[in-house]
Amino acid sequence: MSLSPLRKFVSPEIMFGAGCRHNVGNYAKTFGARKVLVVTDPGVIAAGWVGDVEASLQAQGIDYCIYSAISPNPRVEEVMLGAEMYRENHCDVIVAVGGGSPMDGGKAIGIVVAHGRSILEFEGVDTLYMPSPPLILIPTTAGTSADVSQFVIISNQQERMKFSIVSKAAVPDVSLIDPETTLSMDPFLSACTGIDALVHAIEAFVSTGHGPLTDPHALEAMRLINNNLVQMIANPADIALREKIMLGSMQAGLAFSNAILGAVHAMSHSLGGFLDLPHGLCNAVLVEHVVAFNYNSAPERFKVIAETLGIDCRGLNHRQIRTRLVEHLIALKRTIGFHETLGLHGVSTSDIPFLSQHAMHDPCILTNPRESSQRDVEVVYGEAL
Repeated sequence: MSLSPLRKFVSPEIMFGAGCRHNVGNYAKTFGARKVLVVTDPGVIAAGWVGDVEASLQAQGIDYCIYSAISPNPRVEEVMLGAEMYRENHCDVIVAVGGGSPMDGGKAIGIVVAHGRSILEFEGVDTLYMPSPPLILIPTTAGTSADVSQFVIISNQQERMKFSIVSKAAVPDVSLIDPETTLSMDPFLSACTGIDALVHAIEAFVSTGHGPLTDPHALEAMRLINNNLVQMIANPADIALREKIMLGSMQAGLAFSNAILGAVHAMSHSLGGFLDLPHGLCNAVLVEHVVAFNYNSAPERFKVIAETLGIDCRGLNHRQIRTRLVEHLIALKRTIGFHETLGLHGVSTSDIPFLSQHAMHDPCILTNPRESSQRDVEVVYGEAL
């Protein structure tokens, strides 16, 4: 009997449950905070979640300043300005509250502050060598899982591309996962982030980096999201449904942060940088095409995914299971409002080589179950047009 390879698992300290955002002041205090940089965006401020953070910090007598100049896909120059604000105000702790963009922005600001260099210099895997300031993240969407992951995704608008920083030094110290904060998500954002979380779980389960520490999280995430996402979008005020999706998103994050991802995310990062589109939307356009492309490289694992998503696989061969799985993903997407193709967003055949070249440089492509050439990626983009 051969022993399985060594595995490691990184995770922040997690507090999960309705109302846990109000504990942010206590955590900042345990880090000895004198002044906190709160990283967020205008939509999150308007929803009132930043007000809750302010009240909690004030109750502990902790000073703070707010940096909210973060775009839906956080940009290099926004990160650098945030780091400048942190230094000018002599901050010593970062609290990021919002979706993936403010959380990635907060992580990136911490990296710049710690290293004193441009965020552009840290693209890739394990490029960080200085610890960031204490980082507390409060997600207000159920999907990106930036609050539990070792990924930071930043948009370089000059090059029209996104780049990834992957390092356990980018895992936050504390994640306060409060389903109440997702009450302000509109149906489109709920759909985008829900699909993102489902893709995280699927890609982590078939990734070449998967293992016994990540598989249970990935499978439970798929089950929770598949069984509850449609109902949650239909019943936005149901906090019990929101809690299930938030838990699914968190478990998907723990899985992919440690197993890494695959071609959907490599291609989605390239697409999102090129067109500045919501990340979940990019995943939704691509997911069934990549699953069909990858299936034969991990058929037994894809069969487990199909069964976890409620597909009866008894008596079916792998070609039939692959068809059913692809059909299920398309049906789920359509039920929550995704009918997109790449062509609808202005992508043409002539853009595909540029997109594919960048996807091939994304760290996520390295753990895709099927080894992919640039030509393979071009074909999959072509199918999604």
